[in-house]
Amino acid sequence: MSNAAVTDAAQIAEKPARRQPVGLVFCCTILGAGAQILMKTGANHLAQPGLLGMATNLPLMGGYCLYGLSTLLLVLALKDGELSLLYPVIALTYVWVTVLSFLVFHDGINPWKLAGIVLIVSGVTVLGKGGRR
Repeated sequence: MSNAAVTDAAQIAEKPARRQPVGLVFCCTILGAGAQILMKTGANHLAQPGLLGMATNLPLMGGYCLYGLSTLLLVLALKDGELSLLYPVIALTYVWVTVLSFLVFHDGINPWKLAGIVLIVSGVTVLGKGGRR
């Protein structure tokens, strides 16, 4: 074996496998979905139009704060993680919003929505398995 091959092999062996912060991104999807539900609730109860009405609307402000927290945590997760592995997990937000909309707002779930949820979860699973070395 040549010296270059030995050096390359040693460098690869020295690099510890990076732990991907998938759990943190998963939490971001739940926070983001909760934020969207709060924003919808706030929008439904908007007493007066304009900035003052929005600023005094607790569910709306809570949704914005939760969304901001989700974004900050996502930045931390993406800083240390592999973008192509972590970013597809964010698509799970659509799943949580659909479930929460059904539970909170009694939105209907039809076969097309269920098929979409299955596709999203399947896609995230496939992309996640493909990201492991």
